[in-house]
Amino acid sequence: MSDFSNLLTTSIKDSISAWLKEDVPSFDYGGFVVGETPELAILYGKSPGVLAGVPFFEEVFRQVDCNVEWLLNEGDYFEPIKEIAKVKGKACNILLGERTALNIIARCSGIATRCKKCIDKMKAYNYHGIISGTRKTTPGFRLVEKYGMLIGGADTHRMDLSSMIMLKDNHIWSQGSITNSIEKARRVGGFSLKLEIECRNESEAEEAIQAGANIIMLDNLKGESLKSCAKSLKERWQGKREFLIEASGGITEKNISEYFSSYIDILSMGSLSQGVPHIDFSLKIQK
Repeated sequence: MSDFSNLLTTSIKDSISAWLKEDVPSFDYGGFVVGETPELAILYGKSPGVLAGVPFFEEVFRQVDCNVEWLLNEGDYFEPIKEIAKVKGKACNILLGERTALNIIARCSGIATRCKKCIDKMKAYNYHGIISGTRKTTPGFRLVEKYGMLIGGADTHRMDLSSMIMLKDNHIWSQGSITNSIEKARRVGGFSLKLEIECRNESEAEEAIQAGANIIMLDNLKGESLKSCAKSLKERWQGKREFLIEASGGITEKNISEYFSSYIDILSMGSLSQGVPHIDFSLKIQK
């Protein structure tokens, strides 16, 4: 598996510092109780899942002067109860970073686990498209959640509003038509940004393709109507225009197989980051 930690920059240090400050804004009373005795703590995985969030976990403990030794690799699947890592440092420092580190890794691993389940279904059905997340992420925590998608094998989609131009119903209504909205977006986005248009039906998709959209999002279309629309568009424009078709809206881990089609290039799922069960971890000082 690729080492996705190389994608992260030093900006994660500022995020971790802010999260630690949020958790301990003044005195650490519990830390005073346990003192500065050097201790060893074991990170246990208490529910099955994919390990994700390693660089964030490490940065938390680096900032509180502790060392982490991993017993599993990031991206590994484990069954409980599993020893995941060892944390060494002063007792007060281990407990200072404990909850922040656990919160991060539990959320990140939960997202990676759901992504892996969807990717496994994709492979079982021999679907060769892309399973992607969305911008439906937690404010201030997007980097961790998008990172979890990568570890689980999914695509992150656009990271933010500046990464790609996506025009949805409100954008289109404001300009009176899909064509007008695309022309206005192209003037400021230039050639380097891809342009995606949300379409409710085949007629809107036709207009978007004609106007030069790179990606056609067929939003909230279901079953055979979705697949027949995608097939019709691909066949009609073959050799004339290049574009991708994305299906979105209501796709979940349970129903994802209903959307697999050779004519659909991308399945984007808000459910990869919303309503995801966290993986249960605990950190126990050894005695």
